Amino acid sequence: QVQLVESGGGLVQAGGSLRLSCATSGSTVRINDMGWYQQAPGKQREFIASISRGGTTKYADSLKGRFTISRDNAKDTVYLQMNSLKPEDTAIYYCYAKYYVTSYREDDYWGQGIQVTVSS
Repeated sequence: QVQLVESGGGLVQAGGSLRLSCATSGSTVRINDMGWYQQAPGKQREFIASISRGGTTKYADSLKGRFTISRDNAKDTVYLQMNSLKPEDTAIYYCYAKYYVTSYREDDYWGQGIQVTVSS
């Protein structure tokens, strides 16, 4: 059974940094894209960043420059380095992974989410 477990969240002051990790387990199937979303209180879940197996990255324009996504394919783990954090970054952060099924199909799995709170 595939599991994604986030870690590294918590409370930080504005201007600080956090590094989120998302470790996967339960499958040896190749993982294609991995990434992160955030869901602020009262808002919909929003895309933050993604990274392909080959390392190609995409970012939400509003977060580019402050957040950096990376991955370790050997560990099937994805990371999100968050710098210069602002109170508006307060949200639950979710990681996801797209597992290869066929050349035209992937199965998506999500973590349970981790809270990040930025105090002013």
